[in-house]
Amino acid sequence: MSLFAEFTDPRLVALYDTVCPMGEDRDFYLELAADLQATTIVDIGCGTGLLACELARRGHDVTGVDPARAMLEVARGRPGGGGVRWMEGDASRLDVRGADLVIMTAHVAQIIADDARWGTTLDAARRALRTGGHVAFESRHPGVQAWGAGREYASRRRFEHPVIGAFEMWEQIVDVHGDMVRSELHYLLDGTGEELVSVSELRFRTQQELTSSLTGAGFSVDCVYGNWDRRPVGPGTPELIYVAARS
Repeated sequence: MSLFAEFTDPRLVALYDTVCPMGEDRDFYLELAADLQATTIVDIGCGTGLLACELARRGHDVTGVDPARAMLEVARGRPGGGGVRWMEGDASRLDVRGADLVIMTAHVAQIIADDARWGTTLDAARRALRTGGHVAFESRHPGVQAWGAGREYASRRRFEHPVIGAFEMWEQIVDVHGDMVRSELHYLLDGTGEELVSVSELRFRTQQELTSSLTGAGFSVDCVYGNWDRRPVGPGTPELIYVAARS
C-alpha cells in the first residue's frame, strides 16, 4: 500500500474525477474568482485540472502546479488543458508574480501536514500574489469529525467509470495520533475483482492554528466560512474555508 497512491498510481488516477467530480466546492471557487474579478489565478495542487480548466474556459489566466506527474498527464490531456500553464512540482516551483488569486482545493492544506512545508507553501503563495491579492483554501473542521481507528469513515459508495466500469469505494480509519489521521482508501473493481488500496495521512489544524499561520505569512483573513454556501463557522459546520488577502 502506497501513501497517496490515488495521485500517483495510473489505475487510481483514472478513477479520480469519477470519485471527485465538479461539485459545490468547485462552484465556490468559481464564484469567488468571479466575485474578486481575478484575471490571473494560480491553482496549487491542481490535480487532474478539472477546476483549472473550467477557470480557463471562463476567461481566467490560470497556472496549475502539482507534484504528481500522473495527475498532470490527465490535466494536460483533458478538454481545455491546452489553455492552462501546467507546472510539475510543489509551490516553491512557482515563478508567477502579480496574481490576483491563489487557490488550494480538495483539502490540499491537510495533505501538507508538516508545518515547515505549510509555511513554505504560504510564502510561495504570497510571492505569487500582488498586494491585495487573495489566497483561498479549505480544511475540514476538526471539531466535528467523528473518527476512531478501525472505523469506516466514509461509507461504501458505488461508481461507474466509462472505461473501467463499476467499482466500489470506502475509507477506513487506521490510526489517529493527535491531529494526524491515517486512513486507507479502498477501491474494489467489479470487472476484475481487484482491490486497490491507497493510504492517506491528513492534518486537521484548528481554526486558530490556520489563522496564525496566515497572519505569520503576511496575510490578513477576510472570511472564514463553515460550508460551501458561505455560512459562518458554527456548531456542526464541516469546513474551515479561508479567504485571506496579501498584506
